[in-house]
Amino acid sequence: MAEDKKEGKLVGVITHFFPHVSAAVLSVEAPIKVGDKVKIVAPSGKEFEQEVTSMQIDRADISEAKAGDEIGMKVDEKVHEGCKVYLI
Repeated sequence: MAEDKKEGKLVGVITHFFPHVSAAVLSVEAPIKVGDKVKIVAPSGKEFEQEVTSMQIDRADISEAKAGDEIGMKVDEKVHEGCKVYLI
């Protein structure tokens, strides 16, 4: 719990990365929308911040996702399975 407070609100966990399109699959645990600022934290401790610029479900663009959704999200850097995504 202390980790969540320090990082921000946990919105999901990365389950897959597609390097050829620089996109990740995010298992959503809390609402997230295009324009949100997020911090992506790897299990190794490496982290970076970015704005959510593009999200999709089944290759269709969406502007927001809710808990339980599995979405594709454009990422600025390489990510790995298990990375946590926090709303900041």
